[in-house]
Amino acid sequence: MHLAVLALLLQQHPANPANFPIAKVEITPSAAEVAVGGKVQLAARAIDAGGQPVPSAAIEWFVASDAGKVDSTGLVTGGYSGFVRVAAVAAIPGQQGQKIEFALVHVLPESPARVDVAPAPTKLVAGTRLTLLGTVFSKHGDRRADLVSFASSNPRVASVTADGRLHALAPGRATITAKAGPAATPVAVQVVANTVARVVIDPAASALRTGDVVRFAVTARDQAGRPIADVPAEWAVAATGGAGVAQIDAAGAFVAETPGVYTVTATIGGKSADALVRAEQRRVTRGIDVLAHLPIKYRTAEVWVHPSGKCLYMSTIADRVYAMDITDPTSPKIVDSMLTDARIVNDVMTTEDGKYGVFSREGASNRKNGIVVFDASDACHPKAVAEYTETVSGGVHSSYVYQGRAYITDDATGSLRVIDFRDPSHPKEVARWEAQQTDAGRYLHDVMVVDGLAYLAYWNDGLIILDVGNGMKGGSPENPQLVSQLKYDLNATYARVEQLWGTGFVRGTHTAWRAGRYVFAGDEVYAARPYKGLNGGNNLTFGRLHVIDVSDIAHPKEVAWYEPTDGGVHNVWVVGDTLYLGNYQGGARVLDISGELKGDLLRQGREMSWILTADSTGAQPHTPFAWGAVVRDGNIFVPDINSGLWVLKLEPKPTPLP
Repeated sequence: MHLAVLALLLQQHPANPANFPIAKVEITPSAAEVAVGGKVQLAARAIDAGGQPVPSAAIEWFVASDAGKVDSTGLVTGGYSGFVRVAAVAAIPGQQGQKIEFALVHVLPESPARVDVAPAPTKLVAGTRLTLLGTVFSKHGDRRADLVSFASSNPRVASVTADGRLHALAPGRATITAKAGPAATPVAVQVVANTVARVVIDPAASALRTGDVVRFAVTARDQAGRPIADVPAEWAVAATGGAGVAQIDAAGAFVAETPGVYTVTATIGGKSADALVRAEQRRVTRGIDVLAHLPIKYRTAEVWVHPSGKCLYMSTIADRVYAMDITDPTSPKIVDSMLTDARIVNDVMTTEDGKYGVFSREGASNRKNGIVVFDASDACHPKAVAEYTETVSGGVHSSYVYQGRAYITDDATGSLRVIDFRDPSHPKEVARWEAQQTDAGRYLHDVMVVDGLAYLAYWNDGLIILDVGNGMKGGSPENPQLVSQLKYDLNATYARVEQLWGTGFVRGTHTAWRAGRYVFAGDEVYAARPYKGLNGGNNLTFGRLHVIDVSDIAHPKEVAWYEPTDGGVHNVWVVGDTLYLGNYQGGARVLDISGELKGDLLRQGREMSWILTADSTGAQPHTPFAWGAVVRDGNIFVPDINSGLWVLKLEPKPTPLP
């Protein structure tokens, strides 16, 4: 929430006194355009009500979005594709009051560096038709909107239209080239004689629920019944009567997102076969019970349950971490707290054995933030034993504890720091790693470590996976090594937020959770301007949960998504085939993630349960803002920023009707 808080603070300033002389701030230029890595100088002046400059005014510069940076002189550096929303704040030293104005700098992606082509067939039967899709990327993996043109080196063997419609015509070889600007990708194709007598799909019929994935196999056979190997099919799906939404990919993986009857067609060399799919509504909804609600007068943040299960820790957007006895989950009680010099205590987590823990700090009065190490051997009465601030005094937003190290984010540099606290009284930094595109707008938000692999939610840089002891790349905690990266187009994904609420909104990859073959990566998105209809300091939040298949961890790919309609995706927790999340103003959500995941999980009906975490008590009544969820022994502990701790429990699965 670091960048979002900055944006809100810049927008929600108090009213100026009646005699405040600054009427407006003029920024020149008020809009500009640069490429990634480019710079533009802005200037600002304070103007009084008569249109004259205010000579005693001082100007400070800030960025209120996340695609670049600005220095103290107004020099803007473009870091990532998108918009840098720059704030010029005018004030008069020694007087109360300030005036703010914004300028927009459009940061354009770097030039085309590669074109990805899908599908990229190597062998085709004469008569086969396929549509090729070209996607353009810059050298740092930013997706571009360039049109891709296709051409064939041998149109008599394989012709292709400029927009990618490929037709295999006669036996031989050809190279299909996809081109965008200076980037070009060749695809070598062999066309073989068409001996296809028939095409067979397996299974020929299927009955399933929305959201269930069925993988169709297709076989082409000649007159003698022999299979023709390694030739792709063109797949199509149609809903009976035109009512229904479903998809099938180039490998034959089908999913229905709405109920209906669908015909799946595979075509090879002009011969086709059909399969019929009947999809009924997925029915996974369950009730949710409130076991307890403990209001807190401070704004609350993260929750962590001690491995003993007897106590939990709740951090605050303030100066303390509460210790709560949860022996009886229906009656949690605050029994102790740890006070610290901070305005935000974000993450809190213990070692696997529960002997020690770490919490992060931001906004310390002495500007020394970093982390605090605490003794948790007496679970409900933790005691701070050390702090580490030496290289991370600029603030630590998130941390993750794994095998005696804390993997922490450094607000000042946007880097990952690895802190060894196996000697709890003497924590020390043993490694630093950072994304390489630029430091202008670079921001690491969250970390999770599983089986020696660190999953980094790296805001503009997407999901980054590091070897920190797994061994696949020779990495260790002291020597992290890059495994892979997946960037997705944040600007295109949230075009609706820009359309409704203005340019220069805050958005980025916020959280990452590894479970099975998937990483669930959630985005945090704030509108560019506040929504006046919401109570207190809340603002509209948005966000999508990207489901990323990492079964081939060197080549992660997005396969599904969940995007709630009434709030943002904040922190998540997975147990088995169920995902729990804080939905911000949408409260708490529970999602069915059973089986293979593909497509739009919301439309498929995978939401199981939800609850608005608000009542008349807490720091801000009647205003849900759920931070996340932690699950232990079937109990769901949900911290809500405005209303404190909620303890929930799903009702048992309903018994199927006979």
